[in-house]
Formats: sequence, structure tokens, C-alpha cells
Amino acid sequence: MLQAIGLTKTYGEYTALDGLDLTVSRGEVFCLLGQNGAGKTTTINLFLGFIQASTGVAKVGDLDITSNPTAARKHLAYIPEVVMLYSNLTGIENLEYFSKLAGFCYSRPELKSYLLKAGLQEEAHSKHLGKYSKGMRQKVGIAIALAKNAEAILMDEPTSGLDPKATAEFTSIVKQLSQEGKSILMATHDIFNAVNVGTQIGIMKAGKLVHTLNTTDITANALQDLYLETI
Repeated sequence: MLQAIGLTKTYGEYTALDGLDLTVSRGEVFCLLGQNGAGKTTTINLFLGFIQASTGVAKVGDLDITSNPTAARKHLAYIPEVVMLYSNLTGIENLEYFSKLAGFCYSRPELKSYLLKAGLQEEAHSKHLGKYSKGMRQKVGIAIALAKNAEAILMDEPTSGLDPKATAEFTSIVKQLSQEGKSILMATHDIFNAVNVGTQIGIMKAGKLVHTLNTTDITANALQDLYLETI
């Protein structure tokens, strides 16, 4: 569902991403680990079409994000570290607004069902976003991805700042999305959560994908040792 072929991004003499080859199939959760500046966010921004590749290709399904940005983005949803929503609107109003922007018009019960599926308790649906925790805002972001019927979801540090309970809830939802065939590419610093939620893990350094591992083949402690050796 997501494929990078020789994907490179340079800024003058600085190389932010260097010849990345990466594939995320349907139902896979691919977690990218690496220090700040390793190329994780650059990778996500290239798939989203926020920046243009210097060389190489980023594909969403069969679509090149550079030559078919509008068509490719219809298959994508993005959940950043801080989900940008409207604080003066309620959770359900935010969902309705962003769903309409994506071309979908849902009834009130349908909107509620998406919020519930994303793990947001019903009593929070009509509260303004200004009263939401970060974990609650993340759930609205997931509901928007569900309502958009996105086939691939890109996440940038989605568990940063979440308490253990919120992280566990988020992880459970991501696993459910994977079981439903959604493709997920996640940039994270959380080694232990990456092993828990991911099907594949990539370790990046200086713009290169240095290691690619199946989570069934490594423990969290072994991954931590490999990560520390790599960086």
C-alpha cells in the first residue's frame, strides 16, 4: 500500500533522506525508529506530499504522490504528534467538519459510531476540544481517518506525551486497524511500544534505513540493544 523506491531528499549539501527503499503492505504496522534528524518525519512528509523528493518515488497503492497528489491523498490519513483540531468545536463537530472536507456526509449516529470505534467515550462527543486530553484528541484523529475510509494511516510520534493508560488504548486501536487491513507507517521513539504494536520495525540513521526487522524475530530488550548500537 505504501512504497518508497530510492527516495531521497536533500537541502543543499544536507541529505535528510538517502535512497530509502521501504514497503508497507495491507494490514502491516511499520514502525520507524531513530534519533531526531534520522529521516523519520521526512519520510512521512514525502508520502503525504508535504515536500517534494529530490530523487526517487513515493507510491500510495499504484499512485505516485508527486504526479498524482490529489488522488493519492484520498487513500491517506495523517495523525501528527499534536492533532490539529478546532478547540471551539466539539469532538463530533470536528469529525463532521473534516469528514465533509474529505467529501463524506454522515448522519449523527454514523459520526458517533466512528468516535466510539476510535475509543472515545460517548460523554465526550459533545464536549469542546479545549477540554480534551491529548489522548482524546488522538482518538478524534483516528475517527477522522476511519470516516475518510483511509487505506493507509501515517503517524508521527502518536504516543508522545500520552500516559501509560492512553498509550495502551492507542495501541489496542492500532492493532484493530491493522486487523481490518489498514496499512500504518509510524514514526516513534518508543521502542517497547514499537515491538508491541508493530509488525515490522525499521531503524534509521542519518537518512538511511539501516535495519529492517520483523517484530516476531526480536524482543524489546534485544531491539533496544540493537538501536543503541546503531545510533
